[in-house]
Amino acid sequence: MPNEIHSYTELQRQIHQDLRVQHPEWVQPNGDCPTCDSYEWRLAELLGLSQRSNGVRMQPLLFLGHADDF
Repeated sequence: MPNEIHSYTELQRQIHQDLRVQHPEWVQPNGDCPTCDSYEWRLAELLGLSQRSNGVRMQPLLFLGHADDF
């Protein structure tokens, strides 16, 4: 499998890149993509990565930069 994913970070990066390519209208002129960020937060939440057992919230890794950087 050529694009095999080995970690959550790789999965998140791939989803981020794919969303930007498939939905360029979501990317703001400054390169921000709030809709992409929302999808990343939701994925982390669904995977249980947005909270720790001690109640301290973890933040999913958010990618910063312009679409051209990916």
